[in-house]
Formats: sequence, structure tokens, C-alpha cells
Amino acid sequence: MRRGRARWPLLIVVATLVVVTAAVAADYWSAKPAEYQATFVGREACVDCHQEEAKLYQDSHHDLAMDVATDETVLADFGDVTFTQYGITSRFYRDGDKFMVNTEGETGEMEDFEVKYVFGYTPLQNYMVEFDRPDDMPEDQVARVQVLRLTWDTEKGEWFYLSPPDVFEKMEPDDPLHWTGIGQRWQIMCAECHSTNLQENFDLKTNQYHTTFSEIDVSCEACHGPGSLHVELANSRSLFWDRNHGYGLAKLKGDNPRPQIETCAPCHSRRALLDETFHPGDPYHDHFQLETLTEATYHADGQIKDEVYVYGSFIQSKMYHEKIRCTDCHDPHSLQLKFPGNQVCTNCHQHAAGKYDVPSHHHHEPGTEGAMCVNCHMPDATYMAVDPRRDHSMRVPRPDLSLAIGTPNACSDCHVMDQLEDVRKQVSDEDRKTIEKMYPLEEYANWLLAAQAGIKPVADAVRKTDQWCEDACEKWYGEDRQTPKHWGEDIAAFRRGDPDGVKRLIKVAKTRGGYPYPPIARATALRELTLRPVGDSELRDIVDAAKEILADTTDEPIVRAAAASVMQVAPLTMTRKSLVPALQDTSPLVRDEATRTLAQSDAYGTLTSSERTQVDLALKNVKQTLMIGGDRGGAHMTWGILNERTGKLDEAAKAYQNALRIQPAMTGPRTNLASLLERMASQQPGPTAAQYQQYAAKLRDEELPLLIRDANLAPENADVQHRCGLALYLAGRYDEALQRLELAARLAPDVDQYQMVVELMKQKMAEEEASK
Repeated sequence: MRRGRARWPLLIVVATLVVVTAAVAADYWSAKPAEYQATFVGREACVDCHQEEAKLYQDSHHDLAMDVATDETVLADFGDVTFTQYGITSRFYRDGDKFMVNTEGETGEMEDFEVKYVFGYTPLQNYMVEFDRPDDMPEDQVARVQVLRLTWDTEKGEWFYLSPPDVFEKMEPDDPLHWTGIGQRWQIMCAECHSTNLQENFDLKTNQYHTTFSEIDVSCEACHGPGSLHVELANSRSLFWDRNHGYGLAKLKGDNPRPQIETCAPCHSRRALLDETFHPGDPYHDHFQLETLTEATYHADGQIKDEVYVYGSFIQSKMYHEKIRCTDCHDPHSLQLKFPGNQVCTNCHQHAAGKYDVPSHHHHEPGTEGAMCVNCHMPDATYMAVDPRRDHSMRVPRPDLSLAIGTPNACSDCHVMDQLEDVRKQVSDEDRKTIEKMYPLEEYANWLLAAQAGIKPVADAVRKTDQWCEDACEKWYGEDRQTPKHWGEDIAAFRRGDPDGVKRLIKVAKTRGGYPYPPIARATALRELTLRPVGDSELRDIVDAAKEILADTTDEPIVRAAAASVMQVAPLTMTRKSLVPALQDTSPLVRDEATRTLAQSDAYGTLTSSERTQVDLALKNVKQTLMIGGDRGGAHMTWGILNERTGKLDEAAKAYQNALRIQPAMTGPRTNLASLLERMASQQPGPTAAQYQQYAAKLRDEELPLLIRDANLAPENADVQHRCGLALYLAGRYDEALQRLELAARLAPDVDQYQMVVELMKQKMAEEEASK
């Protein structure tokens, strides 16, 4: 009996352990379903547990990305002041609590507008006006919003006019870049990255917006993902986070830096959307198409030219390929650099004394601008007139490349200013006026533009400076200096038409291994190869390379998608054999590119019935992608072209009509619809055919002044000039047509079609003259 009693405590302990273990196991195994979707809860749900992060976040650029216009948020002077630009005098004043501006509106007349929202706080602040708001719209919805070009310089404390790049005259109200135009629409150009959980909610039927957001600025959940599950788990009595969902937020730490980098990238890159399902931590290329290093946006060696927002530069860098991530330099909540001055670099680059942050390396006086690491390795360019941004490709200055291919370099960026007085003495009066209007020489980028425009004293000064900097580098570093071959030399060679340019770009495209041949450079090489005419032998080499890259599923999606686009110039059977399997690719980006290329190619006509069905199914996904931008005429025009190419003429006509309705002042949809109606007329009975022809003629009449407008606004765009010339020809205005067509041929001498059309036009005019 005593032994029995002695066992009871042990049995109780064992039973307790079993119960506790079972309870713990049940607690662990109890989990939300894998498909569970968290919802947005707002930053107030985060603050109690994350007070330090909240304190750092307060008044950051993310916190102040957008706000309602109030006495606390508006920084500009609305004290009944005026500002004049291009003959328009705008007045800024108060109407009670409202911030008002009297300026030119959509009709060209002066109107009063209420500023509803503000953007940013330094070095500039933008102001926004809401249009077309119905009286019964719910308070949490926003109608169409336009961003004023009248902008406040928060550093100088003055109004200025934020002109688009390369526009140096007054824009008419029907110009898409006018502040009331589509190019200044908040929903299209800004909203997605300035607010949290932005839902555009454009209604195609009514042509109205019902935009919502969970928070007006870039808040916690914009980067960490919707937080309802995290809050629920944190407040629960469970001993564990969720077995399926972890702690319920995006996993942005860990050994792999890409989830964190690719969470920042969507708002810090120049890209297009593939879908609207991106969640922080997801692979970037599953949801976005990154713009490659086009001639309009980057220099040949990948340095920044246009406003490209960091990511496309950073993924070129050695730092990226050595697994450096954004938060190694920037605090993720305040967004400030973690250390002052050069310490932000030397915190990692702790090499032997005397290697980097000393005059023997940088050859400048310590403490001066020339001794700053970033001024040599991350030179800045100014955007939005007053906002300098650094190039995150983090490169060694290469004045030797500047001399060879005309790219910028950080040394000349500073030292070219030494030539300013000499240039001012040497330029002609006409060139001086051009410089003052278009290329003010306070910015290094404008020196390069003026040199490219043929202003000889500026070009000579740039080259003289590049040579001086190259000589200095040779003297300083001697045999230790490294000037390896750069892929930018190959891109430049192709663009200037060198005989071996194709061969060189194919080599770039096929060189794997990351740095120094980053995937974005390889993708650029592939896309460049379709931009100029090539011989049959070169074409075979291009297509073979693209076919090989596309078939390698271990390669980066951005490179394989570019390879898919190359197949548009391949023989039809090869296009079909390469792209039909790609419709089932694991990469959404590759699938999208393969579908579009097949649909727009003559290869579509060679497909079997089963293959056409595959393409048509894939086109439904392409339509979903396009309709993300369904508030833009261009999206509907593209959808119309795809349908026309695949024989769905009624759907194409509907798409062109939608484009016209959404964006009436846009060129393109009328011409496309007119051509389509003329095709369809041949398949209709007499009266219907006549109606089609009559409507097509009306569309062409409406399109002509729009084409002339665009041609006058873009005198150096060969394609615009050519299209305008063709329209003038169809209108019977032959002399004007020939002028435009000849201009296009001069601007693009390599485009055989332009030369051929000019010759045909001259023949026709000669025949008509002879018949008189």
C-alpha cells in the first residue's frame, strides 16, 4: 500500500506532463489555413508594441509622403501672393480654412481651385486638386486628382513652376502634360507609392475614380504587409507564432537580402505592373516588369539619366551582388543614413589604415566635398528641378569611358565647372540663348546635353575636362589603376552602328554570373538587338542566343523575358516553337512577354487550333494586366492591337472606342479604328459598308490636327513625324506630307521604311504633276 501511495505523485507528474505536452502540441499545431489573408489594421495597432520604431518613423519621408491640406501640413505661402510663368499669373490665397489657387484650368480659362492634398515636405512640396467629385461620393473615396505644376521650394521658400523634362514653353490645356492632363494625374503617376493599400477603383463605364486607401501616407503595412494576423497572434495566449504564417508579417530579415530589397523596389524603380497581388517579401519579377537601361533613361554604361528611382541602378552594383541590402545604409523607419559622412561607407569598408578615407586614395583635402565617398562613387543628378538623387550603381569614376563613349564621370561632374567662364566667352549669341533656355550650365547633365546638341564650345570643354581628369587618374594611381572592359562600351558600339555591335551585344547577353555583367545589362542587350536593322547572318545569331537564354529556366526572369521579346524578329516556326512552351513558364513575366509576342507576331497565324486556344487563354491574363491601367487610353489601344492581330475585330473596335472615350485628345486610337473599320467594311453589305467608310473618314479628320500637334511638340521624333506625314498624305495635303516624311527619314536614316515611303511619295507627286 505504501508503494502504491508513493506512485501517485509520480503518476500525477507524468499525467500533468502528458496534459501539458498535449496542450503545447495542440497550441503549436493550431494554425490559420495556409490561404488565410490578413487585412490592414492601421499604424495605431502597431505603436504600443513598437514605440521606438514609431518614434523613428514620425516625420520621415514615408510619414509625410502625402497628407490632407491643413495649416500644419501646407508649407507654401498662400497669403494672397502671385507667381507668373509663361504669361500666366497664378494667385495663391485662403478662403477660410481652404487653400486656394487661381490659375489656368482645363478649358484654358482662369479658375479657382481648392488644394485638397499635399505631397512631401523637402526639398519641395506639391499640391493637388480634386476634380469631378459627385455630391454623393462616400467620404473615404477620392475622385480624380490632378497635381499642380506650381510647386513650393521648401529650401528657398518660394514658388516655382515644375516643368516636364525637355519642355521649354507654355503647354496648352489639351496637352497630356498640362497640370490638368493625364500626365499629372495622381491616380496614374503617384498614388500607388505615396499611400498604403491604395485601391484605384476606376469605373470604366462612368469614367470616374472611387479611390481608397487604408492610410494616406506610406505607413507600417506598406512595407510589412497587412497586420491583422500579427496583431491577433501577438494578443493571443499562444506560446507560438503561427505554424503556417510565422509572426504574420513579411520576413524581411534573414540571410537572403532579396526579400527586403524587393519589398522596397516596387516604389523605388521604374516599372510596369503585371498584377496587383504583390505582398511585401514576394519576388519582384513575379509582379512587375522592370524597365531596362533604355537610351532615354540611362547612359550607355548604366548611369542614371532620367528619373529611374534607384533599384535599376542598385542591381547593377557590386554591392548588390555582394548581398548588401537597403538597411545596411538606411534606417528602415527614419530612412536616414545610419552614420554621418564617410562613416556610412567605412562602417563596412574597414580596411587597412590608409586605403580609402585618406588623401592617398581620394587625392582631395579631407573634409571637403571631393573627399566624400559618395561624391565620387554615387554622384547625384537633380530631378524635379530641386531634388538631387544619388546614383546607386556605386561605381568607380571612369573618365576613360567618358572619352571613349561619352558617358558621365564623377570627376568631370565637379571639374567641368572650371570651364564655365571660358565657355561663356566662346559661345555665339544664338547658342547662348539656347543654353539659357534649355541647358543651364549649373548642372553637369546639361553640359552633356548641350555637347550632344552640337554646341561646340561646350563639347570642347567637356572633352577637355574628361582628358584632364583621365590624366590625373593615371598620375595618381599609375599601374595600380584598374580600367576593366565595361559592357557599356558594347551597348555604345551597337547604338552607333559599329560593324561588330551585334556580336558584342550577344556576348553581353550570354555572359552569366552576376557582377560585372548584371542581369539588367544582359536584358538591355537583348532588347537593344531588336532596335536596328541587321543582316540575315546576324539575325540568326541573335535568335539563336535568345532561344538558348529563354530555354534556360535557371536564368533571371528579366533576361528570359527580354529573350522572349527578341523572338518577334525570328522566323515564324522558331517563334512558335520557342514561345508556345513559354506560355506555361513558371515566371509570370516570361509568360506575359511570350503571350504578347506571339499575339502580335505573324506566327499566330501558324499556330494549331490547340496552340491558339493556349494563346487566347493567356491573353485573358494579359488583359487583366493591361486593365490595371484601364484609366489610360494606351492600355485599351494595346488591347485593341492585340485583338486585331489575333482576328478578334469586334473586340478590337470596342477597345479603340474605349481608348477614345477615356482619353479623347490622344493620338492613335482614331487612326487604328479608322483602318479597322475600312477592313471591316469590305465584309459588310453596301449600306453598312458605306457607314463604316463614312465613320472612318470622320475619325481621320479628327485625328489629323492631333497628329500635327504632336509632330510640332516632338520635332525630333521620327515615328511621330512619319505618322503625321502619312495622315497628311491621306488628307491630300501632299506638300506638307512630304516635308514630314522627309524629316522622319533624316531623323532615322537606318529605317528603310521611312526612306521607301519618301521615294514612293515623290514618285506619286511627279506622276500627278506630269498628268496635269
